[in-house]
Amino acid sequence: MVNVVWFKRDLRLEDNEALHNALLNQEPVLLLYLFEPIVEKDPHYSLRHFRFIDQSIKDLQNQLKTCQTKLICLHEEAIKAFQKIDEMLGIQSVFSHQETGLSITYKRDKELQQFFSKKGIKWKESINNGVVRGLNNRKTWINSWENHMNKPCYKFSAQSNQFISKKQAERITKELRVWNPIFKEDTNFQQGGRSFGLRYLKSFLNNRYSNYQNHISKPLLARTSCSRISPYIAWGNLSIREIVQEIEKRKKEFSNKNAIHQFSSRLRWQAHFIQKFEMEERIEFENFNPAFNHLQQQKDSFYIKAWKKGLTGFPLVDASMRCLQQTGYINFRMRALLVSFFCHLLWQKWQLASNHLASLFLDFEPGIHYPQLQMQAGTTGIHTLRIYNPIKNSYQHDPKGEFILKYLPELRKIPVEFVHEPWKLTPMEQRMYGFKIGKDYPEPIIDLESARKYASDELWKIIQSQKSKKAGKKILKRHTLRG
Repeated sequence: MVNVVWFKRDLRLEDNEALHNALLNQEPVLLLYLFEPIVEKDPHYSLRHFRFIDQSIKDLQNQLKTCQTKLICLHEEAIKAFQKIDEMLGIQSVFSHQETGLSITYKRDKELQQFFSKKGIKWKESINNGVVRGLNNRKTWINSWENHMNKPCYKFSAQSNQFISKKQAERITKELRVWNPIFKEDTNFQQGGRSFGLRYLKSFLNNRYSNYQNHISKPLLARTSCSRISPYIAWGNLSIREIVQEIEKRKKEFSNKNAIHQFSSRLRWQAHFIQKFEMEERIEFENFNPAFNHLQQQKDSFYIKAWKKGLTGFPLVDASMRCLQQTGYINFRMRALLVSFFCHLLWQKWQLASNHLASLFLDFEPGIHYPQLQMQAGTTGIHTLRIYNPIKNSYQHDPKGEFILKYLPELRKIPVEFVHEPWKLTPMEQRMYGFKIGKDYPEPIIDLESARKYASDELWKIIQSQKSKKAGKKILKRHTLRG
């Protein structure tokens, strides 16, 4: 009999409770990662995610060399993999972290639970980053999260004889499909793995944090002044707890206390949003506040295509989308701008943007993605309605047009003062600069003011309705953070 440690979004050895608990038992431990076809085919995921996972696994394999063992990576659906391993070796228990995932993984977990119960296999799941399963409200959540963060991190320590034999591992990889991909490296993206995650964290806490609150909304400056550890948290190279404790340990070193406080508060908000999705999985498909089901938003393929390609005629929107396509990262405010532009100014349903954005965000985390998407789309009814003005934000957060020009090279021909609103160039000026609106760069695909007014009027009608207010009270009662 063996114990299986099933790695999912927890690709690390340190502070890994599932791994720690498995090693306390006498049975040999099998370390397992499943690259599942249901995830491979899901439109939320793309090549950038799979490459990051592969890089994370390779980094983890290097760390395991001291134990003379390996993480077995299979390209199989979960139920088939566990069924075959149980037939070959016999499974005593499966250890993993709870996953707040998409509907496809939720359905998979329910089917697995039935299979494990039928076979007498114990499935021992650990809490992941302070997110609690089965809550009805938030009365005790803050205390629970803080207690979790204050517990000592689990230190990885193991001997080679605690793991399955080389012969057993070879038998599994011989009878099941091994996942051993070859990805072309792309230096535009952050590289996966705990080693890189620790480097980003170290450089941020050593010096980059000092401009955190000043640059967080600036699309170019945020690329270095923000921590950039979100992919390493999303895929579990780092745990929130070890980050929280590292900051606490070094708190006397930080000269800019406000900046580090602003960053620390977002670590709790990260878990807050995932907890919200854990308690409301329906919002993957439905409006958080059902009153917004009455919104009349008709699908416009032309608008959607222009938005996806970064060809809307609004430079900051287009630069943000192209930056995301090329690097997998943009700062929070530009993410909000992209969603607001799509849902409010193009008047499209947030569901039509969801998969595309998820496939581009290197740090895609379902539990953050959907609550944030709906918050920016304005369909919760409990948050301040923000319809972002792409021109105002352009002048405010990229005054010299550096970010825009980096990702919209077609605008480099024109003077900087026109970069934010290139359509203001007269026909004569366009000829002077060898640049033509509608040819070199598109005209704005909407009239900003009329689109903004229409969206505001329609959304406020619902926000002020009794149905929205009633549903909003229920949402607040269930999800408001106490204290």
